[in-house]
Amino acid sequence: MTRPGSETARRSRRERPAKPALTRQGIIDAGLGILSAEGLAKVTMRRIAGVLDTGHASLYVYVRDTEDLHAQILDALLATVKFPSSGNWRTRLKDLLTGYGEVLRNHAELARMALSTQPNGPHFTAIVEQVLALLKEGGADDRSAAWGVDLLLLVPTALAVEHSAEVSPRLEAERLSDMETRIQTVDPQQYPNIARLSADLVAGGGLIRSLWALDVVVDGILARTAANRMQ
Repeated sequence: MTRPGSETARRSRRERPAKPALTRQGIIDAGLGILSAEGLAKVTMRRIAGVLDTGHASLYVYVRDTEDLHAQILDALLATVKFPSSGNWRTRLKDLLTGYGEVLRNHAELARMALSTQPNGPHFTAIVEQVLALLKEGGADDRSAAWGVDLLLLVPTALAVEHSAEVSPRLEAERLSDMETRIQTVDPQQYPNIARLSADLVAGGGLIRSLWALDVVVDGILARTAANRMQ
């Protein structure tokens, strides 16, 4: 005997539109939407499952865990990084890494995550491949290039984290002014090197220092290559 209303319930379920098939890309797209609207802290497996109208356990078929999910979201954002085609190999390398850093600066939470969890999708892999190709073009040997790529990626990542605090321009200016005052008024007897270099310690904007840091790492990679060839 059919219970009252049971046939209606079955018919209602049949009439509901079918849910789109669950895919890895669909999960990442849902995560990107949550990131944009609510921030990285809200990008959880349960939250995405709710958006996709599925059980959170079913997501683990496509994404290993929340850390993997965040890494895949960052990789999706890296699709916007342009691969420079003009200039010498060093200029193209620095432009590429500057673009990578720009993505991280625009997503401070992901920048902090990237210090311990590298993205591992196709866009990040393409960036690593291009960095290695440019180092080879510049004359770096294989070992120096393979080990140096981590250092080169660390520079824009660390700088993005350093400047990731969400503060107003006024507060940022006040902090810089306070730092300059402290440096310029140190006791030269107690801190002779800080006093001597006070102007240089606060000189240069973020981009200038970032490019300088990349040059230092690249120069080190090439110096290591030269030393290896002499052995």
